[in-house]
Amino acid sequence: MEPRIIISSEKKLVGKQITMSLADNKTSNLWQSFLPRREEIKNVVSNEMISMSVYNEPLRLGDINQRFEKWAAIEVSNFNNVPNDMETYTLKKGLYAVFHYKGLNTDNKIFIYIFGTWLSNSEYLLDDRPHFEILGDKYKNGDPNSEEEIWIPIKKR
Repeated sequence: MEPRIIISSEKKLVGKQITMSLADNKTSNLWQSFLPRREEIKNVVSNEMISMSVYNEPLRLGDINQRFEKWAAIEVSNFNNVPNDMETYTLKKGLYAVFHYKGLNTDNKIFIYIFGTWLSNSEYLLDDRPHFEILGDKYKNGDPNSEEEIWIPIKKR
């Protein structure tokens, strides 16, 4: 599976975030608190939702106790009228490897492939920027036919 290599544009995001680790995964709680309120967000660019991980230090592959911010968000054109109890985040433009993924969102084989096989055999290194998934019209939580895009921040070796 070869990714598309893309320079992303800057994205303005509005949503909710929680600090967690993979060992103390609170992703479902985050989305349960976000989804009922997503219609309150104005100036929406598209219906795509963004699941983003922001690390305050470089990602330590395999460390399930590393803490990070997990975001449930939507891209907006501006930060006017941000709903109460929601936050903003400006995702800077940058180079990404974009993988099209079809399958269950609980199956981590894709990440084992990306970090264990693809990255080490590519001309890129992992960059210290947010990782995110774009959940579009074909995303179906808990469905093996679900589709999403996985965006991994990279830089040339």
